Amino acid sequence: MSNIVITGAGKGLGKAISERFGKEGSNFYLCSRTQSDLDSLESELMKLNSNNKVTKIICDISTASGVDFIFNTISEITDRVDLLINNAGVFLPGEISDPDCNNLEQQMNTNFWSAYRLTRLLLPAMKSSRTGTIINMCSIASLDAYPGGSHYCISKFALYGFSKCLRQELIPYNIRVISVLPGATWSNSWSGVELPEERLMKAEDVAEVIYTAYSLSNNAVMEEVILRPQLGDL
Repeated sequence: MSNIVITGAGKGLGKAISERFGKEGSNFYLCSRTQSDLDSLESELMKLNSNNKVTKIICDISTASGVDFIFNTISEITDRVDLLINNAGVFLPGEISDPDCNNLEQQMNTNFWSAYRLTRLLLPAMKSSRTGTIINMCSIASLDAYPGGSHYCISKFALYGFSKCLRQELIPYNIRVISVLPGATWSNSWSGVELPEERLMKAEDVAEVIYTAYSLSNNAVMEEVILRPQLGDL
């Protein structure tokens, strides 16, 4: 079974991705700040496939110590990671010119630095084994800036740039790097928003594409995946 690390696994896209891979049976290392979310997800995964094994890692991934805790927990169990999905993220509105808005650092820590730090810690073993896949959950905001979300866009631009650089560095090691850039998707970030169901994508659709990208042979890599609601961006 594959050893799969998923950050931000407790809700939204992370939960949907976990459940999609859970149908096949995997060794999961699931990261979240909330114990109850991972407890619930573990129950769902066991219903999907009794062969699933779940290690729940409760931490704040926006901190260096939180990322170290993830790495140390995984390292005590295995030295092989087949799939790393850097999914943890947060959206906070704000504009660069707003003197009272100071949320860039928080979003950079969660959306970019967490992925950068955890990937760097796991890379030596992946390079040694010369195998593995890294999926970075970027965003349409990695490509297109929009008013009111400047700091979020900056953090997602950084993650996308990191992903593109990493792809080039790891080609000689046979490690695939995939950038996933979804548009608006139903998740907790959109809770309470009064929009028709068809206006946003389903998290399950994004999860299915990620599963497909991972399932390709080692001779192929889906370098970038752009997903938008059929009716266009909001």
